[in-house]
Order: sequence, then structure tokens, then C-alpha cells
Amino acid sequence: MRIGKWSIGEGSARSARGSAASGPVGSLVARALIGLLVVYLLICVVIGWYWSREPDLQPVSMVRDAQTVPVVGELTATTVAHMMSTLLNKPGGFITNDVTPPGLWLDNMPHWEFGVLVQIRDMTRAMRRDMARSQSQSAEDRDLARAEPLFHFDNTSWAFPATESEYATGLDALEKYTERLRRGEADFYARADNLASWMGDVNTRLGSLSQRLSASVDQGVITDGSRPREKTPWTELDDVFFEARGSAWALVHLLRAVEVDFAEVIGRKNAQASLQQIIRELEATQEPLWSPVILNGGGFGMLANHSLVMANYLSRANAALIDLRRLLEQG
Repeated sequence: MRIGKWSIGEGSARSARGSAASGPVGSLVARALIGLLVVYLLICVVIGWYWSREPDLQPVSMVRDAQTVPVVGELTATTVAHMMSTLLNKPGGFITNDVTPPGLWLDNMPHWEFGVLVQIRDMTRAMRRDMARSQSQSAEDRDLARAEPLFHFDNTSWAFPATESEYATGLDALEKYTERLRRGEADFYARADNLASWMGDVNTRLGSLSQRLSASVDQGVITDGSRPREKTPWTELDDVFFEARGSAWALVHLLRAVEVDFAEVIGRKNAQASLQQIIRELEATQEPLWSPVILNGGGFGMLANHSLVMANYLSRANAALIDLRRLLEQG
């Protein structure tokens, strides 16, 4: 049957030939897309693994002339700047606020970053509030007054403004304070009461982390006054673990700096042994983690409980910190 220039038979034949031609092409396209997706996922896995590697504990060095004598407080300020620079410039940069893969899929590194960030915020606040002021009625340092609130900016903001830009501005202000300190245009008072005040903040942070880590084991509800303390959910075990690991990493750097800048006070109080013990306990928290996941074995079972091991190191460091703080507060 013919309609116009085309017959029904001819149309059916052409349609069949078209379908036959498009079948292999469509299959090849689908396989190519699946292959690209697999390659993309593999690349994301490799990059994610690289980005999840934690920075080492190499001592912070001050770039300066060999003949120039470091000023008191310089190492502490340089250490805080080094830690913030590490957060911004490590592989992958600052990951917490990422909205695209592979940073979006990473879980452990953002909590490690938060642990470091908390210690940066606490030390910067202590410097602004106490260490850079001779007394409570003294004017605060202008650069520290700018840096401290910028470091408290929302760590999950990805735009308008981005977290990285705010932290970078705060880092610039902190570096200006350090430069002024070197030139004798800024102050740093390495007094026992200033150090004890900051250690009070550290004491609170370590106590909280130790409790959250210890709560990985269900020993029933333990009441603290009228407020119950319950087991940490298994979905949050790795979050707390890596936050504690980041916090301990930052504290090792800060305590090494304190050991130098507050050397006279620490020596006068015979507190060197206590401080070195704290540093050793915190350094132990940075040992390589050989398990691909954070294990939560109970009691004396076959599996380890990484949270309890971390809690043990932090608790021992915290106990030594309490002793050190008492020494500093004694007349």
C-alpha cells in the first residue's frame, strides 16, 4: 500500500533499521557513562583518602635571623597562626564547609578540624582577654580584637562570606600582632595567672571530651545531679574520636609553645615535670590508627575500643593539667 511517496512497508522497514542502528549506539553510550562514573568515584576515593591524612606533629619554627633573640609570646602567637594556616592550606584545604564531592562525603576530617579550631579559638580569646593586657582595665590589643571574633565565624559557611575568607582575614590580623610583638609595639604578659586561666579552659575541654569518649560503653544511665548522661550513639563515635584527636594535636603544639614562652614562670613553680607529662600523654593520642574504622569493643572482648583508649590518654593528661594549674595558682 502506497501513500504519497511512501508505502507502509517501506516505513516499517526504515523504522526497524533505525531501531537496530540505535540499539548498539545507546548501549555503548550507557556503558561509557557507567565507566566514567566508576572512574570518577575511584578518583574521589583516592582524593578523599589523601585529604583525610592528618598533619604531623613537627615543631613549629619561627622564620627569623639567627642573631635575633625571640621575644616572649612570639612562639605562642606563631603557633596559633601555624595551626590556622594548616587548617586553610593542608591537602584539600578547609573541608568542613565543602558542598561538593569528595569533601562533601568526608566525615572524619571535618571533626578533626573542629577540634583544632576550638583550641585556636580558646587560645586567641585568652591572648586577647589576658595575655596581651597588663591588667583588667588595660585596653585590648587591636589586632587580637579583630582576629578573635573572625576565628569564631561559622565554620560551615561556604559562601557570602566563605569561612576560609573570614579565617584568612583573622590570620592576617594575628600575624600583624606577631610582627608588632617582635618590634616591641605589642605586649605579651607571661604571668602565672594568665597561664592558669587558659589552662582552666583546656581543663574543661578535655574533661568534656573524656566524658563523651567514655560514654561509648553502655554502663547504664549515670546521673550527674538531675541531668542523665547516656551512651554516645554509635553513629557519633568516630565524630567524637576525631574531634578529640584534633584537639589533642592542637594542644601539643600550644603546650610546646607555652613551655618556651612561660619558661620562667614554669621553672619558678617547679612545674616542668607536670607540663612534660601532659605533652607526652597528648602525643600518644597521635599514634597511627591502623584500623579502617573506629572500633567499639566492649569489656575485655576481642575487639578494641578506640574511644576508651583515647579517653584514657586525655584523662591522664587532664589529671596532670589539674596538678599543674594548682602549682601555678599557689603563691
